[in-house]
Amino acid sequence: MKLATYADWRRCIEVQCGIPLTAPYIAERIRVLSDQTSDQTRKFVEVWGDAHRQRVLAWFKQANAEI
Repeated sequence: MKLATYADWRRCIEVQCGIPLTAPYIAERIRVLSDQTSDQTRKFVEVWGDAHRQRVLAWFKQANAEI
C-alpha cells in the first residue's frame, strides 16, 4: 500500500507501526533515504519506486520541521 498523504503516512508510522517520530529517528531516515547508494534505499526503491521514496523523504523533512 502506497500512502497518498502526509497525514496517512504519519498515522501509519506512529499509530499502526507504533514508531515515535523522534528527532534521531527522523534524522536517520532522512540520511538513509537521501543516500541512493544505501542498500536500504535501493531495496525501498525496488519495492516502492523512486517517486514514493522522494515523497517519503519529503514527509520525513516535514515531520522534522514540526518537532
